[in-house]
Amino acid sequence: MIHPELAPSRSRWVVLPFLVFVVLAAVWTGFWFYASSKAQATLAQWREQEARLGRTYTCGSQSAGGYPFRLEVRCDDAAVEMRAFQPTLRITAKSLLVVAQVYDPTLLIGEITGPMTVSEAGNPDAVVANWRLAQISVRGRPNAPERVSMAADDVRIDRGGQGGSPLASATHLELHGRADAASTTASPVADLVVRLSGATAPAAGPLAAQPLDAEATAVLRGLKSFAPRPLPVALPELQAAGGRLEISSARLQQGETIVQGNGSFGLSASARLDGTMSVSIAGFDKFMASLGNLQKGLPAASPNRPALSAFDRLAPALGGGGRNEIAAGLLGLLGERTVLEGKQAVTMQLRLTDGAAYLGPIPLGQIPPLY
Repeated sequence: MIHPELAPSRSRWVVLPFLVFVVLAAVWTGFWFYASSKAQATLAQWREQEARLGRTYTCGSQSAGGYPFRLEVRCDDAAVEMRAFQPTLRITAKSLLVVAQVYDPTLLIGEITGPMTVSEAGNPDAVVANWRLAQISVRGRPNAPERVSMAADDVRIDRGGQGGSPLASATHLELHGRADAASTTASPVADLVVRLSGATAPAAGPLAAQPLDAEATAVLRGLKSFAPRPLPVALPELQAAGGRLEISSARLQQGETIVQGNGSFGLSASARLDGTMSVSIAGFDKFMASLGNLQKGLPAASPNRPALSAFDRLAPALGGGGRNEIAAGLLGLLGERTVLEGKQAVTMQLRLTDGAAYLGPIPLGQIPPLY
C-alpha cells in the first residue's frame, strides 16, 4: 500500500544531506580562496622584504593552484638578482614550486628543478648546479623564520656549464637551521646541522677528490635577528657583536681516516677566522700515505703546504714514504694518544689565529678574509 503523505518527508531526508554538503563545500571553497589570498600576500611581503635587502625575485611565468587542500605557487624560469654583491650576482633555475597546507600556511615546502646557474654581471663564466631532487622547507613568518631545512640528492656543481670543469659533488646534502630553545628576540641563537654523503671537491685538490662523509652540529651566537641578510652585511654585524660558532660535534670520514672534533670560532677584526678546535684523528698514517701518493709529481716545497714542506726539508732523502712516516710519527709525539671508534687515534688542537691555521705546532696555511 502506498502512503503519499510520507513522500515529502522522504524527499527532505534525501535533499538535506546534499544541501549540507553544498554548504560545507561552499564554506571550504571560500576558506581556501581566503587562505590562498593570505599566502599570496605573505609571498608578496617576503618579496618586498628581500628587495629591500638587495635581492630581487622574478618569474618568467607564475601560476597558483592546489585546491582543495593545498596552496601551490609555481614559478617557471625563476631568477634572483643579488645587488649586495659587487658585481651583481644572478641566479636562475628552471622552476620553483612552493606548497603549503591550507590549514597551516606558515609551513612552506619548496621543490627546485635544475639546472641552477650562478653568474656575475658582465662575466660569461657561470657556475651550474644540478641534482636529482632538491627540497626546502621553511617554518615561520617571512621576517622571523623559526626553522629552515634543505635536502638534495645527487648534487653536481660544474664551472662553465653542464659538462664543464667539475667543482664539487655529493650523493646527499642536508642543511638545517632553527631557533635554539634559549633564543630570545633580543638575543637570537641558531642551532645548525650539516650532513654530507659521498662529497667530493676536485677543484680543491687531489685529496678532496676522494669521497668523504661529514656531519656537524653547531650553535651560532651573536646574531642581530633571524631576518635574512646578505653575507657582506651579516658577517660584519656578527664580528661586531662578538659572535661565535660553537661546534658541539663534527665528524668526517674519508676512506679509513676518521676525524672528530669540537670547538668554537669567531671573526677577528680583519674578518678572518679565530678560534680553537680539539681534533681526534684515527688512521692518520693511511691518510698521510694517501696524501703522499696524491702529491707525487708536485713540487716538494710550497708556501701553500707549509706543513708538508717542513717534512720535506726534515727528511729530503727519505722520499714520499719516509716523509709520511715522519709526519704520522711526529703527530703521534705532539698529540695525545687516544681511541676513536675502536681505532688508535691522536688528539691535537686545531688553532686559527687571525686566519693562520695550526695543527698543534704545525702550520697548515692561511685562510683569507671572509668579507
